[in-house]
Amino acid sequence: MATGSPSKQALVVRGGWDGHQPVEATELFLPFLEENGYAVAVHESPRVYADAATMAGIDLIVQCNTMNTIERDEIAGLRAAVEAGTGLAGWHGGIADSYRNEADYLQLVGGQFAHHPAKHESERQGEQSDFYLPYRVNIAPAGRDHEITRGIEDFDLTTEQYWVLSDDYIDVLATTTVESRSWDPWKRPVTSPVFWTRQWGSGRIFVSTAGHRVEVLENENVRTAIQRGLLWASR
Repeated sequence: MATGSPSKQALVVRGGWDGHQPVEATELFLPFLEENGYAVAVHESPRVYADAATMAGIDLIVQCNTMNTIERDEIAGLRAAVEAGTGLAGWHGGIADSYRNEADYLQLVGGQFAHHPAKHESERQGEQSDFYLPYRVNIAPAGRDHEITRGIEDFDLTTEQYWVLSDDYIDVLATTTVESRSWDPWKRPVTSPVFWTRQWGSGRIFVSTAGHRVEVLENENVRTAIQRGLLWASR
């Protein structure tokens, strides 16, 4: 645990769809960041990304901003900061489904939410829970020895299971397999990354697709991976 005055700067950018609890979710990790020597500034929009002077002093960006939009100068500022060494990390739709309209953002992060399977239509009630399914997170071979996931064994969750479109420039630490059920239009299982890292210029990126709401983030395995991922990504 760090002592004395903060030596590092963290920027939390949150907002978008309230169903992902952007305020409550990010507040869960603020004490951890402060205990590890970060002064934390919180912004409710990505506008700060366009402020080059501010971004030059940021060691870590924690983004929790789902299904929102970003302006050209904002994404340019974000990319420039990461390329120069600022870390970027986040979870679920707050990073993997942030700015669907911006190809430069999708390239930066390396994976985009495409789908989460639902229960059979006879079981749906028009709630978020229609998409809460039991699934297994499998630690990948690369994750066995990585500092983010070392010591974490395969584990089970009941929450949204993200089907992710991704590229081969990500380093996959854990995966999940979406099964093909009799009523699904896909006819074989599909494996997607759950935890991944990415090097972009001098900057590091960490993504967890697990983290739909606070109760998922409080899962010991999910929280441990995210906390480690925040520190790993930081400058």
